[in-house]
Amino acid sequence: MTFVTLAHRFTRRRLALILYLLATLFAAAPAVAQSAPDVAPLSSTASTVQQDDEAAVDRAEPDFVVVNLPTTLRLPLYKSNFRLTHRFAGNLRNGAFSEQAGNLFGIDQGALIGFEYRFAVARHVQAAFYRSSFDKTIQFYGKYDAVRQQHSVPVSISPVVSIEGTDNFQEKYAPAVGAAISREVGTRFAGYVTPIWVHNTAASIAPIAHDHDGAAHTEASDPARVVSDTTYIGFGGRVRLGSSTYIAGEIVPRVQGYAPDQRAYGVSIEKRIGAHMFSLTFTNTFGTTFAQVARGGAANTLFLGFNLGRKFF
Repeated sequence: MTFVTLAHRFTRRRLALILYLLATLFAAAPAVAQSAPDVAPLSSTASTVQQDDEAAVDRAEPDFVVVNLPTTLRLPLYKSNFRLTHRFAGNLRNGAFSEQAGNLFGIDQGALIGFEYRFAVARHVQAAFYRSSFDKTIQFYGKYDAVRQQHSVPVSISPVVSIEGTDNFQEKYAPAVGAAISREVGTRFAGYVTPIWVHNTAASIAPIAHDHDGAAHTEASDPARVVSDTTYIGFGGRVRLGSSTYIAGEIVPRVQGYAPDQRAYGVSIEKRIGAHMFSLTFTNTFGTTFAQVARGGAANTLFLGFNLGRKFF
């Protein structure tokens, strides 16, 4: 059996897995629908006022991320959420449409894959573990949903703190601290401002290389690089179309410190079905952690990907 045959078989298996996940997501809607009611505004003109029931579906804020940036969505006590991320390596800005179609729009060229498990360890306190195949990065992450938008409070505020390390949390540590600040308007729109400070952002900036079988990795970076910090302010938003379809977007300008390449950005088309949330993403970066996003995205690139979330409440 030739190497080419093996590569094509691997690609078909990857595509079959993605199609299976999509079919399962949409077919299972009635069975996995959350029993809690949707959160509704008090009037058509007033901003959304959140109820005390944290398990209720917030129709303006259905997920724990915009594309990569955190949101202020609460997690009920002792409940959890699982999230799977894919960022395919094919650049959609390269080649003609026929070439892109022949590569299944980047799917044939491998992917950077991550998974996250999030758990509410106390009321309004979330702890998360995230592992990305990008440099075998592991991120430990905490969020405190301190302030919730109400009649007299115009915004929700959730401080965040994390530390990540490459090579399965053995080197290139990058702690971060910041906050997600949101404002909901009715049940149709949520806007976000997310200031984040990240330490040691220059620790892992080597370009991503791809083996012939599509496996992604990063080449060794220069150990003599100067340690740097980055402060960025992410801006994002999500608009609900219809009952459970969304369009979301974010852009991440760096305002101080180490800022290579272009500012990272991403957009997604999303569908909420019961406890599932599927987001088809388009980004200029493979980064999904705070430090990876701080390093920006490459010029003239656009990568297909997806986020798949499942709430366990």
